Amino acid sequence: MAEPKRKTVQMALDLVEVGTEASEALRHKTKNYKLPPEVPKKTLIKDIIRIAWPSLIELMLTQIASMVDMMMVGNIGANVEGAEQGLEGSRAVAAVGLTTQPVFLLFTLIMALNVGVTALVARNKGAGQKDRAELVLRQGLLMTAVISVVMSVLGYVFSEAMIRFMAAGSIDESVIQDATTYLHIRMLALTAVSLTSTITAGLRGAGDSRTAMVYNTVANVINVFMNWLLIYGNLGMPELKVAGAAWATIIGQYVAFAMALFAVMRKNEKKYLHLDLRKGFRPDKGVLLGVWQIGLPSMLEQLIMRVGMVIFARAVAGLGEDALATHQICMNIQALSFMMGQAFAVSATSLVGQSLGKGRSDMAKQYGNYTSLLGLFTALLLAAGFFFFGRYVVLLYNNKKEVVEIGGVIMRFIAFMQPFQCVQFIQAGALRGAGDTRSTMLVTLITVLLLRTSIALLLINVFNMGLYGAWIAMAADQLVRSLLIGLRYASNRWMLFKVRGEKKPAAA
Repeated sequence: MAEPKRKTVQMALDLVEVGTEASEALRHKTKNYKLPPEVPKKTLIKDIIRIAWPSLIELMLTQIASMVDMMMVGNIGANVEGAEQGLEGSRAVAAVGLTTQPVFLLFTLIMALNVGVTALVARNKGAGQKDRAELVLRQGLLMTAVISVVMSVLGYVFSEAMIRFMAAGSIDESVIQDATTYLHIRMLALTAVSLTSTITAGLRGAGDSRTAMVYNTVANVINVFMNWLLIYGNLGMPELKVAGAAWATIIGQYVAFAMALFAVMRKNEKKYLHLDLRKGFRPDKGVLLGVWQIGLPSMLEQLIMRVGMVIFARAVAGLGEDALATHQICMNIQALSFMMGQAFAVSATSLVGQSLGKGRSDMAKQYGNYTSLLGLFTALLLAAGFFFFGRYVVLLYNNKKEVVEIGGVIMRFIAFMQPFQCVQFIQAGALRGAGDTRSTMLVTLITVLLLRTSIALLLINVFNMGLYGAWIAMAADQLVRSLLIGLRYASNRWMLFKVRGEKKPAAA
C-alpha cells in the first residue's frame, strides 16, 4: 500500500495548525505569543529573508536608478569652467526636486489602496482562499485604473500651478519651466506605473517578491540607458537635458507595466496569483469595502504625509537654489537607506497578514519581532557607511563646493536616523499587514504634519539655522515616530483587527 502523500512545507507557517477562535482567545488572554516549539527559528528567518532579499534588490536598484538619474541631471554642464561650474547641474537638480512632492501627492490614493490590496491578499492566502486573493487583485486593478486616469489628467493640467506653489517664489523662472516640462511628461505614464504598483502589491501580499524584482530591474536598466541617450544626446539622439530624464523614466515605467501584466496573466503552477481576464472586473462590494477599510486610513496618512512634506519642502525651497539642490541630493541618498527598512517591511506585512489570516497571532508576533531584529542589524551597518563616507557620495551628484560641504554634514544626520527609521518601517509594515492603518495614520499626523513642520519653520525662520534646521526637524520626527509606532506594536492590539473581505481559514 502506497504511503499517503506528505503535505509540502514551503514556510514556517505551514508547520502550525490553523488557529480557531477559541485558541486565539486563549492566546490573547494569556499573552502567549512565543514561537511554537514545532517551528525552528532558522525556518522563520528563512521566510523573512526569502521575501526581503528580492524586495531589497528591487527597491535598491530602483533607488540607485533614481540616484543615477539625479547624478546625470546634476552633471549637466559639468564641463563648464570657472564660476559657472556646477551651476547648470544644480539648477537641473532643483527642477527635478520641485516635482517630487506633486508626483507623490497625485500617487497618494493609489499607494493607499495598494496597502489594502497587500493586506487582503495576504489574509486570504493565509486562510487558504486562493480564488478570493485573485479577486482582490482584480478589484484593486479596477479601482487603480479609474483613479489613476483622473489623477494623471489633473496632474497634467495643473502641473505649472503645482510647481510654482512648490517654488515658494524663490526659484529662477527657467528652473520652474524645466520642472513643469518634466512633470507634464511624467503624467503621461501615471496610469501605467499605478497599475504596475497594484500588481506588485498583490504579489507581495502573496509572498512573491521575486517577480517584481525582475520586471523592475529590467525597467531600471532601460531607464538608465535612456538617460544616457536623452539627457546628453548620445548616439545621435536629441539632447533633451531635464526633459530627457523624464522621457527615460516613463519609457522604463511602460516596460515594467508590460512585464508585470505578462507575469500575472501567464499561468504558472509556481505562482500563487493569476490574473484571469475571463473572470471580469465586475465590482465586488465585500472586497471593495475591505480594501477601503484598510486603504482609507492609509490614504489619510499619505495625504497628511504629503501635506507635511509640501510645507517642509517649501520651507527648504525658500532658502534658495543651492539649499534646495543640496536637500534634494541628501533626500535622494536617504531614500536609498529607506530601502533596507522597506524591504524588511514587505516581509513583515506579508507574513503578519498571512499568519493572522490563518488564525495564528503567535506566528504574526514572531515574524514581526525577528524581522525587526534583522532590520536593525543591517541599519547599523548602513549608518556606519553614511557617517564615514557620506561626503563622497554627495560629491557624485554635484561638485559645487557649497553643496558638497553642507551635504556632507547632513549625511551625519542621516546616519544617526538609520536604526530608528528602519525598525519603525518594519513595525509599521507589521501593523499594515494586520490592517491597523488607523494607528499609523495618527502617528503620521502627530509627527510629520505637526512636529516636523513646526520645528522646521521655527528653526529656519526664527533661529535662522538654514538647511541644518530642516534636518534637525526631520531627525526629531523620526525619533518620535519610532517611539509611537513601537508602543503600538508592543501593545499587541493590532492582532485583534478584523478585516472585511477576508474568509475564514480553509479546513486543515
